[in-house]
Formats: sequence, C-alpha cells, structure tokens
Amino acid sequence: MTARGRVLPTVILLLGAAYCLVPVAWVFVAASKTRGELFSTFTFAPGSGLLSNLSDLFSYGDGQYALWAANSLLYAGVGAVLSTAVSAAAGFALAKYRFPGREAIFYTILAGTLIPGITLAIPQYLLLSEVGLAGTVWSVLLPSVVSPFGIYLCRVYATGAVPRETIEAARIDGAGEWRIFRSIAVPLLVPGMVTVFLLQFVGIWNNFLLPYVMLSDQDAYPLTVGLYTLLSKGSGAPALYSLAITGAAVAIVPLVAFVLFLQRFWKLDLLTGGLKG
Repeated sequence: MTARGRVLPTVILLLGAAYCLVPVAWVFVAASKTRGELFSTFTFAPGSGLLSNLSDLFSYGDGQYALWAANSLLYAGVGAVLSTAVSAAAGFALAKYRFPGREAIFYTILAGTLIPGITLAIPQYLLLSEVGLAGTVWSVLLPSVVSPFGIYLCRVYATGAVPRETIEAARIDGAGEWRIFRSIAVPLLVPGMVTVFLLQFVGIWNNFLLPYVMLSDQDAYPLTVGLYTLLSKGSGAPALYSLAITGAAVAIVPLVAFVLFLQRFWKLDLLTGGLKG
C-alpha cells in the first residue's frame, strides 16, 4: 500500500474518533464549570466548579443520584450476567447439537437483531402489565435477558472455539451434557462471553426507553431516566442543568473503567474462532 493509500484511512479514522470523542470531552469540561462559566462562554477550557458540582450532585434529593447509579448497576450488572448465561447456553446448543427446527430457530433469532428496541417497548409493557410486573425491577431485567445478537455471537464463536472431537471424547468418558457445557464449553467460550457481557452491560446502562416506559417510581429510575428528569425540571430551575451535565460525566466513568478492566479477558482469536470449522 502506498503512503497516500495509508493516509486516507487514517484521516477517516481520526475524523470518526473526533466525532465520537469531542462531545464526551465537552461533557467532562462542562462538568468542571460553574453555572456562570457554563452559560456565559463556550470553550474547552476547564472551569473552577468541579468539586462544588460533584457535591451538589450527590447531595441532590438526599442522595437521589447515588440511588439512580445503584439502580443502573443492578439493572446492567444482573441483566448482563443473565443475558450472557442465556446467550452462551443457547449459542452452544445451536452450534453443537442437531435437532429439528434448529436452523429455523437460529434464523428467527438472527432476524431479531434487525428489530429496533423501540418497537418492542410498548408490547413488552403490555405483556408485563398482564402478569403484574410492570413498574417493578423485573420489568427492566426480563426484557434484557434474551439478546438475539448475544446468542448469534456465541453461536458463531462456539462453532469454531469448541472442537466437536473434544465433546465426543467427553461423552465417551461418561460426562453428561451439563458437565460438558460447564467444564469444557464455558472455559473455551470466555472471550465471546466477555464480549456479550460488555455489550449487554453498556447497552442496559445506556438504555433509556425501556425503563422510561416501564417505571413510574422515581426511586427505581436508572441514571438515564433520572438525568432526563433533571433536564426536564431544568426549564424552571437552570441550576439543574449543571447537575445533569455533571451527572452525565460521572455516569461515563464506570463504563470506561469497565472496558479497561475487561479487555484483559479478550483474546485475538475472538474473530478467528468464528471463522474456523
């Protein structure tokens, strides 16, 4: 590849990175500004009100922000764990077992990746209302347990990462199907499972529409809906804009730390595993 051929992709990547990161950088800078600095100028120079903004944020509503953060951690953490377990089991079964309707089930799940979540929120609310779960923690957790993309990813990865010969050898040695999955498949599926867990955690953490539709109790709100209420009240109390911006900046920190922590579990063979076999 010529030097010119290498420059163009680099420029495109830099533009894409700037498009994604500049708004994030502005949020962090704006979180450090006092209300006077925030509304009087628009610069990327850090302000002098970070500590006071953080103090006001965590004291708002007798610790309302901390409660919203705990709710987000509950929804994202438990939902991602359950979704990863379901995705790994379903993906392994679809990859390594032969049963009637397997391909139809797989392509139905694959079609589910094309359905926007916004089209499912109202039907899910109506269904959960029928069983009395709307407005509860379960109304946010249950819809996030089944991830079509997570199942698809685990199925593709299991196809190449879990050798069929190893499974047959375990069966000859007398291992049951549950033990094969627990002791052989799961360790080999760890890179794919970590990816599914991270995608689900970030997706649930950032999800706004589902909890907005499902929940009516402010004490059950996650950060996304909680910060939205601050912005809504900000029209009558401009001071809440600063709290919402500071809250948005703080909400980003756990996601960044989470990605940096989980990257150690990734392997370069995540994609190559899906290309084998």
